[in-house]
Amino acid sequence: MSAPAATDEPVHVESQSDLESFVSDHDIVLVDYYADWCGPCKMLEPTVEEIATETNALVAKVDIDELQSLAQEKGIRSVPTLQFYADGTMAEQVIGVQDKSDLMSVIDGLTD
Repeated sequence: MSAPAATDEPVHVESQSDLESFVSDHDIVLVDYYADWCGPCKMLEPTVEEIATETNALVAKVDIDELQSLAQEKGIRSVPTLQFYADGTMAEQVIGVQDKSDLMSVIDGLTD
């Protein structure tokens, strides 16, 4: 059975089980841990939205204020933090604002 296609825009994670199903149902998932009060998160948002549009990766957004226990369990200590999952397993994590080209390189590396 093939995984459902990723959407062209980021999806909002509502719960831990939401995140688990996204990760298990999609080949490549980029999880953006952010907070509304975080300036760098706002700077990164257009880049994350472009990645959702331009790649087959599912982009999932986790508000660390809404889902504090999930953020703690995943070891998120600062935002923005991006985690990349490939075939259900975390493959890469980057912290802080990143260049789009660097993020695309990570995704390209996971699809090889």
